[in-house]
Amino acid sequence: MESESVDCIITSPPYWGMRKYDNDDDKHEVGNEKNFSEYVEKLTTIFTEAQRVLKRKGSFWLNIGDKYDDKALMGMPWRVAIALMDKGGWMMRNDVIWNQLKGTQSCKDRLRDSYEHVFHFVKSKKYYYDADAIRILPRLKPKRIGEKVISATGVSGKKYRQQIEESQMLTLSEKEAATKALDEVLQQVINGEVNDFRMTIRGVQRAWHSNDTSISGRAKELQERGFYIMKIGAKGHLPTDIWDIVPEDTWRKDSHCAVFPEELLRIPIMATCPEDGIVLDPFSGTGSTVVAALKLGRRGIGIELSEEYLNVSKHRIIDEELALAI
Repeated sequence: MESESVDCIITSPPYWGMRKYDNDDDKHEVGNEKNFSEYVEKLTTIFTEAQRVLKRKGSFWLNIGDKYDDKALMGMPWRVAIALMDKGGWMMRNDVIWNQLKGTQSCKDRLRDSYEHVFHFVKSKKYYYDADAIRILPRLKPKRIGEKVISATGVSGKKYRQQIEESQMLTLSEKEAATKALDEVLQQVINGEVNDFRMTIRGVQRAWHSNDTSISGRAKELQERGFYIMKIGAKGHLPTDIWDIVPEDTWRKDSHCAVFPEELLRIPIMATCPEDGIVLDPFSGTGSTVVAALKLGRRGIGIELSEEYLNVSKHRIIDEELALAI
């Protein structure tokens, strides 16, 4: 494949020592190496090639599960992720926890498994990311009460204004700046630009997370300006890094044992692949990534060793293209 020819890579390689796939290409098959270090090395080599074909502003999403070996949890996702960062030059942006909402049957001496990792890697600090495409719209909106408009959670600014006026910790110029900033954010609420906000004032509220100015930008802002305002935009907020998604368990005619649920693919595709862009899955299985890309107005490329899975993929893609044409 040509260098820098795809916009986004989303994949889930076979997990180490978990299953034997039905194909005759043992040389190139991944997951049945003699030891875990060979598995990590092979994936690092493959994803270095993937890095070459990914555009500079592209993203790489890797779903990988863990493995118990001789009763010991291997930490396999992190072994692979650290190798990709240390040896492959990838930069990790997120470690998403895929909460599958139902776990394996419990052993007698450990807790049930119910999650996997989805790592988001990039090649450079500046990359394509459409945050607005995946925002969660607010359930509550600002309300008008008489001549006043209050935020989604009932903040009118009256209490903050009183705290500014009565403060013994703010200078006169800081009070004027704080009042002006408060008026501005209230106007943004009226204009529908801001859905909700919180104000932190020196000596009244504490900085979030830490008061140490060497590690907290908010604490530094509180020290230097005397206040700061946290806004929640009217466009909504971004999803968290914990995704509650049930694995795909609908009845299927194919024999694939580990299929991506389409909901798991929606955020990566919508956020990190532009419309009509190309999504690559180098371990495509029965073609879930390619089908999801088509549904979301993108194009897809799948690479797979198993002839059986390739045939299933072709039928799924044809069905999806026919559905899109209707």
